[in-house]
Amino acid sequence: MDKVLKKILSDYKKNEGNLIYLLQKIQDAYGYVPEDAVNWFSNKLDIPASKFYGVITFYPKFRLKPTGKNTITVCCGAACHIKGSDKILGEVKGILSLKDDEDTTQNLSFTVQKATCIGACSIAPVVILNDQVYGDMDMERVSKLLKGYEKEGEYTGFEY
Repeated sequence: MDKVLKKILSDYKKNEGNLIYLLQKIQDAYGYVPEDAVNWFSNKLDIPASKFYGVITFYPKFRLKPTGKNTITVCCGAACHIKGSDKILGEVKGILSLKDDEDTTQNLSFTVQKATCIGACSIAPVVILNDQVYGDMDMERVSKLLKGYEKEGEYTGFEY
């Protein structure tokens, strides 16, 4: 960890970066912002850890916990909401055995995200698994998607 943090610190100083730049680099390296990294930079730069956490908690893209290998995003924008995205989100969390306040499975295989709108209203409701967009989703299709993905490690598509 120390070697990675030293490289990030060097880049930060060379590029005259700011706190957001620094946190982005940490998250790029680890997939989230570890508490140890915050404390390390706090000591090296003489910046209170509270300033780091202020930025981390203000911007939703920063994470304080590791993310899963796979990310499933459920669009909850107006068109998707009208077509049942809340039920789909509930189904996803149920299949993955996530409680209301949890977003990542214990085995780190999945992280669930909620999107405000992804701009694919014509195929609402929409779910994104990693980088693949799936439209016209319902509870049965999302169940097949996740169960197929868990078994195969990748999803090969729906049978119509």
